[in-house]
Amino acid sequence: MPIEKMTFTPGYITLYDGGANPTRYPIADVLRALDIPVGLTHTQVTEITKLANLVVVLIRTLIERNILDNKFLENGEYDLDDIIHSIEDMAGDFSEPDISV
Repeated sequence: MPIEKMTFTPGYITLYDGGANPTRYPIADVLRALDIPVGLTHTQVTEITKLANLVVVLIRTLIERNILDNKFLENGEYDLDDIIHSIEDMAGDFSEPDISV
């Protein structure tokens, strides 16, 4: 029978299928900690790579137009090597950015 209703009480999920007796399941049996993903990576979310590559295009364009140099952002506290490293951590590519990811 299809489930008609589901309720939650501390530690339990109760399923109602239209029968006389609802079925109560301990949440620990239904949902294990191993079933919950702990985080997303750049390979799971390609938009992060696309965003990193768009930032590359912007930075390279600003450098080419002499608006930025290798020392920029907050009085030169971050240099281009730091930014390239961050972009690569997001699966971006400073030398050949691909915004069609």
